[in-house]
Amino acid sequence: MSELSDAGSSEEKRPQFGTRYLTSETDVFQHNAWDDVDWTDEQVQEAEEKIQGQLVHRLSDEKKNFYIDSSDQFWDKFYGTHQNKFFKDRHWLFTEFPELLDDKISKIFEVGCGVGNTVFPILTTRRDSDLFIYCCDISSVAIDLLQKHPSFDSTRCEPFVCDITLDEFDFPFEKSSLDAVICVFALSAVQPSKIDSVIKKMVGYLKPGGLLLFRDYGRYDMAQMRFKTGHCLGENLYVRGDGTTAYFFSPEEIDSFLTNAGLVKNSLVTDRRLQVNRGKQLKMYRVWVQAKYTKPLL
Repeated sequence: MSELSDAGSSEEKRPQFGTRYLTSETDVFQHNAWDDVDWTDEQVQEAEEKIQGQLVHRLSDEKKNFYIDSSDQFWDKFYGTHQNKFFKDRHWLFTEFPELLDDKISKIFEVGCGVGNTVFPILTTRRDSDLFIYCCDISSVAIDLLQKHPSFDSTRCEPFVCDITLDEFDFPFEKSSLDAVICVFALSAVQPSKIDSVIKKMVGYLKPGGLLLFRDYGRYDMAQMRFKTGHCLGENLYVRGDGTTAYFFSPEEIDSFLTNAGLVKNSLVTDRRLQVNRGKQLKMYRVWVQAKYTKPLL
């Protein structure tokens, strides 16, 4: 069995996720989306063959290093083009991570915050005076846009530019001082060989009992399947047309990264959804990996 098809048997079910389930293939175009859609062995095999074909035609190490070394420039260009119109605020955040509504979680750090699509739902929903959010991004353009947002409040939020893959950097908070670290669609933009060290650094700033909340692209997601020849940089690593890069995770990888950093698993799930275009009769399979891990008490 592949890692995708058997992952569900070893992972926790999350009742807060699923609301609509496909029980008959004849109903597939009755709604725009379906939750927890099982893959057949044939689908898994087809996806794996697609990935292996992409890997055969991967770009040279020279080109790979160019895109990785220039990531700040490509993300600056991305945000300069799209401003704050590309992403919508993640109001689903509290369905997936209800822990963020707990007033005991008051000191939060978001890695890869972009223009604030996670930050602002938290700031506008939670009005408790103890809440403070630190957030960083590799793009100075993104941070500038975040600070210009009408909901930005410098008394409750401190954004800063930071390349978290660097060996040396200064954070505006102390070690073991954070209640939660949020990594939502952020680590997929990090060079895979550096993800382990990045997570370990983040964990060092968590309090004992603090949470690391993760959600990102999963292996075999539609976005991975759609990459054409000339976009593969390595195993499950790709460059988009705009020069930004994306990595696609397996749940086993995430568990390995987080447990190696000393965290304990609360939950690890693969969110498989089938989105459909009823007008064009198209099926689009989305796959995300979501995790909640805790730093042990001393």
